[in-house]
Amino acid sequence: MLRIAWRSLGAHKLRMALSLLAVVLGVAFVAGTLVFTDTLRSTFEELFGQTETDVVVSPVQEFNTENITGTIPDSVREQVAGVEGVARVGAFVQANGVTIIDGEGDPVGTLGAPNFGVSWGDDAQLSPLRLVEGRGPTNRTEVAIDSQSAESGAIAVGDQVRLVTPGPLLESTVVGIFRYGTSGNLAGATLTAFEPAYAQDLLTAPGEWTEISALADEGVSQEELAQRVRAVVPSDYQVQTGQEADDEAAAQLSEGLAFFNVFLLVFAVIALFVGTFLILNTFSMLVAQRTKELALLRALGANRRQVTASLLVEAAIVGLLGGALGLLLGVGLAVGLQGLFGAIGLEIPSSGLIIQWQTIVIGLVLGVVVTVVAALLPALRAARVPPVAAMRDDLVLPARSLRVRTIIGSALLALAVLGAIGGVASAGDSGSRASAFVGLGALLGLVGAIVLSPSLSGPVVAVLGWPWRRSTVGRLATGNARRNRRRTATTASALMIGLTLVSAIGVLGASTTASTDATVDEVLGADFIITSRTFQPFTTEVSAKAAEVPGVQTVSTVLIEPAQVNGSSAEIVGIQAASVIDGSLESVDDGDFIVDSTTAADANVGLGDTVDVLWQGGPEQYRIGGVYEAGPLFSGFVAARETLVAAGARDQDIQVLIAADPAADAAQVRAGLDAVVEQYPTVQLQDQTEFKEQIRAQINQLLFIVYALLGLAVIIAILGIVNTLALSVVERTREIGLLRAIGISRGQLRSTIRIESLLIAVYGAVLGVVLGVTFGALLQRALSGSGITELAIPWTLLIVVLVLAAVVGVIAAVWPARRAAKLDILQAIATE
Repeated sequence: MLRIAWRSLGAHKLRMALSLLAVVLGVAFVAGTLVFTDTLRSTFEELFGQTETDVVVSPVQEFNTENITGTIPDSVREQVAGVEGVARVGAFVQANGVTIIDGEGDPVGTLGAPNFGVSWGDDAQLSPLRLVEGRGPTNRTEVAIDSQSAESGAIAVGDQVRLVTPGPLLESTVVGIFRYGTSGNLAGATLTAFEPAYAQDLLTAPGEWTEISALADEGVSQEELAQRVRAVVPSDYQVQTGQEADDEAAAQLSEGLAFFNVFLLVFAVIALFVGTFLILNTFSMLVAQRTKELALLRALGANRRQVTASLLVEAAIVGLLGGALGLLLGVGLAVGLQGLFGAIGLEIPSSGLIIQWQTIVIGLVLGVVVTVVAALLPALRAARVPPVAAMRDDLVLPARSLRVRTIIGSALLALAVLGAIGGVASAGDSGSRASAFVGLGALLGLVGAIVLSPSLSGPVVAVLGWPWRRSTVGRLATGNARRNRRRTATTASALMIGLTLVSAIGVLGASTTASTDATVDEVLGADFIITSRTFQPFTTEVSAKAAEVPGVQTVSTVLIEPAQVNGSSAEIVGIQAASVIDGSLESVDDGDFIVDSTTAADANVGLGDTVDVLWQGGPEQYRIGGVYEAGPLFSGFVAARETLVAAGARDQDIQVLIAADPAADAAQVRAGLDAVVEQYPTVQLQDQTEFKEQIRAQINQLLFIVYALLGLAVIIAILGIVNTLALSVVERTREIGLLRAIGISRGQLRSTIRIESLLIAVYGAVLGVVLGVTFGALLQRALSGSGITELAIPWTLLIVVLVLAAVVGVIAAVWPARRAAKLDILQAIATE
């Protein structure tokens, strides 16, 4: 049977090619995701272990964020230096927020990556900074920068550079260029090194470091030295061996990349799921076409188990080949993912692709498992072919009733409706609970639609075929699409899944944009908004100078600080002069928190309750002084900005809201604010219209990524249509010959197949759009308590989707139609 399976594959190369391609694309997405994230992990892990430090002393970090910098006094450094077994001690400053400005006035570095200021140190064992040109800084007017920043910013030794810092703007002389570690790869971050005492004045405080490192004397182990240091260092500070510090950083990195990995793998699973429809259709049609061949095997003595096994072996071979080719394509896809994120400004540098053995095993196993599972039902059906079929020319496997599928599909849709009702009913109480209900309902609804699709295909295709009802070829095409409703439904379901997700995400994106616009128009009382171009906090000098511009009435600053509220992670928003925000946010008072109604329900807190807040600097208690309705601009816990600063938050801003005097000339106010912002290239000034456009652009960027990732599933669905039509031509060879014999022309035959393909594609698109809009609308309703209050339907997107589906249907039919038209009439009639 193994030889039979192998020869069957050889005899039906063309039939298996598209199924193989579906496996290749699905596995490639999984492999590409794993290679991409493994490469990311390797790139960042390369940043660790650049020194040979034996012991590291650091502030206890309650939260993993580069915007919070704990410090260690110089007295601790002296204590560590006096420990027996310590050979040398190094103390360093490193803090985020120092941005290099190039000669064109643009920030240097990758968008969103940290911009660190550090103290200069050239001890090769204690510091990862390796001087490659010039010298280190020795006074307050000098800096050294990393080699990647020097290259991307076209900066050389001796140049003057502007630096935007957490405090003042600086004009400094570059006296040195250094490489970070052995590779120099900083993964998009930038490093600016200052003379150590000035680094403390600028980034921490005089006599305060952010890390202390120690080297052990010969014969003293890391663990032994760490124990000695712990004995003398106050418990407020963390003492780790060099290996423990590296391992902790790697663990934090893995945790940070986990969501990113899952995000990409979700789309890979979608692509594989869609691919199973193509594989299922292929093997189902092959079984139907090889009825006589399989019956002959039964007549020659093969039992049911052997027939089933032969088809599963064929599937396993296809899966193994698809998995292997998918791994190769996945490497290229990983490069494509880098390019995709780079296209929207999220450049992710790497030192080379990393392909681990686990990725190879996962790719091969996944290819085999998916293909075999998809082929299982057709294989079991093949085993039921009776031996007597070998003696009949007209035998076809009987069509199974759709009654059971209709009952199951209807039941699933009923459960989906219940889930949707639960989601809508919970929308006002808990956003997470409502989203979970809607998500479960959407999943059940999608599965229910797939199960019910064969029952729906007949009447829906008949309606879609109405424009061609007077045409002979139109009636033939419609009849062909309705003849095998399972095949039509399976082919259309692959496209339906992709377009359901596209439509649902489109509705959610449009609703988010509409809600933001409404909030800005109705709630935000600011005429101008200053935000960061680099997504990093910026100096309070900006708001101070903006307040001095003639015609400015009110300046409100916004700060965001991570914390834990009643044991759960949260980001606390701090607002100064909340009168710029209309509505209940005006009730923010120093010492109290306010919270939106959805977060309050999730946290089980209400007006007058006390919450325990763990800041980076320690625990505090606050009273809930108000409850407000969330919007796209603000949600969660909100307090006065002074409350956050008093709790140890870094005195920087993430946003500045400016209200102009109604009597002032708006153009003059804008000109004055422009003059302030021009001094700080890391920030940008916008009016309300520009602010809304920026938010739209950010949402569209996210949608662009999602649509691009879903594109692979749609491509597989298109291949499914091509495959179905191509196999259908083989299956209907005699029928096509008879049609040609009674006078149908080649052009009419091609038109018949094109219309059939069009009907299948549009049927899948219509189902996808209907389901997607429904799910998107329900999700918007579920998230209404989280600020997405407006429902918006992206009609242009939906129309484009339907038109593209029709175009895809026509294009997918080109090759099968040409192949059918070229069949020899006599040979087609005589075929068995």
